[in-house]
Amino acid sequence: MIAILHRTRRALPALLAPLLALALALPAQAEVAFKSITSPGGIEAWMVEDYTVPIVTIGFAFEGGAAQDPDDKVGLASLMSSLFDEGAGDLDSDAFQTRLDEAGVEVSFSAGFDFFSGFARMLADQREDATDLLALAVNQPRFDQPAIDRMRAQVLASIASRAQDPGYAAGRLWNQTLFGDHPYARPLEGTPESLPTITADDLRELHHALFARETLKVGIVGALDEKAAGEMIDAIFGNLPEKRQLAEIGPAQLSFGQNLAVDYPLPQTSINLAYPGIGETDPDYFPAYVMTEMLAGGSLLSELNVEVREKRGLSYGVSGGLVNLDQAEALTIGTSTRPDQASEAIKVIRETLAKMAAEGPDPKALERTKRYLIGAYPISQLRSSVAIASTMVVQQLKDLPIDYVEERQKQLEAVTADQIQAVAKRIFGAEPSLLQVGPGADEKEAL
Repeated sequence: MIAILHRTRRALPALLAPLLALALALPAQAEVAFKSITSPGGIEAWMVEDYTVPIVTIGFAFEGGAAQDPDDKVGLASLMSSLFDEGAGDLDSDAFQTRLDEAGVEVSFSAGFDFFSGFARMLADQREDATDLLALAVNQPRFDQPAIDRMRAQVLASIASRAQDPGYAAGRLWNQTLFGDHPYARPLEGTPESLPTITADDLRELHHALFARETLKVGIVGALDEKAAGEMIDAIFGNLPEKRQLAEIGPAQLSFGQNLAVDYPLPQTSINLAYPGIGETDPDYFPAYVMTEMLAGGSLLSELNVEVREKRGLSYGVSGGLVNLDQAEALTIGTSTRPDQASEAIKVIRETLAKMAAEGPDPKALERTKRYLIGAYPISQLRSSVAIASTMVVQQLKDLPIDYVEERQKQLEAVTADQIQAVAKRIFGAEPSLLQVGPGADEKEAL
C-alpha cells in the first residue's frame, strides 16, 4: 500500500500527438544495448542511441526522497515534485508552461521514499530549447507562494476526499503497523496537519539537499550521439552542487505476527498479508522472485488464484509481490472476498503457502513461470523510450550491472525447484502480519 505521487506536465501540442504516440509505442527490441558514457563535465550516465523516431527522452533520479521529510513536514518531497513546472528562473508559472508548450516538451517529476526522479521527452530538433527549460527547472525552481498554495490545496482536497475511503485509512494503519516509527510508515503525500506548515524555504532547503551530482543517476534514449548526450547532460546538471546533504535513514525493523481488523460496512472484506522479504542482493532473491510470481503473479494460473478463485470461488483474484525499499523488504499478498468467507480465504492462502514450503513447486509450472518472466521483461521494461530510460535509471539506483538484462535471464534460468522450496521455508516459516478491512472483521477470528 505504498504509493508514489506523480506530477506530469503534458505540454506537447495536439499537432505532435501522432509523433508522440509513435514514440510511446516503440516495439520492444530484441537487443537494447545500454552504453555507459561520461559527460565532458564528468557526469556518468547510461544511454541508448536510437534514431527510430526523432525523439529524445532523458530520465534522472537523485538518491533521497520522502524519507528525508522532517517529522513535522511530512509531504514536503511530494509537494516539491508538483512545483517544478510552476515557474523557474525568471519565468513565472504561466510563462514557464507557455515555453514548455512552444518547445513541445513533456516533463514529469515524482517523489518516492528513497529517491526523487524526473524525466523529459522532446523532439530532437527542439532539444536545445527543451534542455534550457529542463535546466531551469532542475537548477532554479521558483517555489512562488501562489503556486505552493495552489498545489497544496489540491493535495489537501485529495486527502480530504480519501479520508472517506476506509481503504486509505486501512493503508495508513497497515504501514504504521509494519514500519512503526520509521519514515516509511508516513504518508508520502503528507497530512492535513503537516502540509500547512511547509514553506518556500523548506522547499528550497530540500531541493538544495537532494539535487547533487554525487547521487545523480541519468538514462538518456533517442536520436542523438554520445557527444550531444554529454553536452545535454552537462547543460542540465553541470551546475548542481557536488555533494548531497542528506540525513542518514536507518533500516526499518518490520513488525510481523500482528493481526489487525477494521470493522467497516463494505460489500467485501479486503485481506492483506505481509511476510519478511528478500533483498535484491540476497542469493535467494531470484528464487523468491520466481516463487512469488508462481504463487500470486498476474496470471490466473498462479497457485493462489487457482486455489482461492478457481477451485473455491472465494475471490475474483489474488495478487502479491516483493516490496524492495532501500531500508526494508517484504512479501505481500492481497485479495478481497465476501465477509462470511474471509476466514476460509485466509486459511486457504496460508495452506497454499505452507504446501509450497513442504513440497516445493510443480516442475511444469516452474518452467512456465520462468519463461514468462524472461519474455515479459522486454515488453514491460523496454517497450518505449520512457521505459528504457527509467530502466537504466533504476538499475543504477539499485547498483545493478549495465548488462543486467542478460544477467537477469541467466539468473532466472538457473532457478531450481529445490531453491524455491528452501526460500519458501525461509519466508513462510515466519508468522505474517494480517490486515482485514470489512464488515465484522475480527482479529481473533483471523488467528
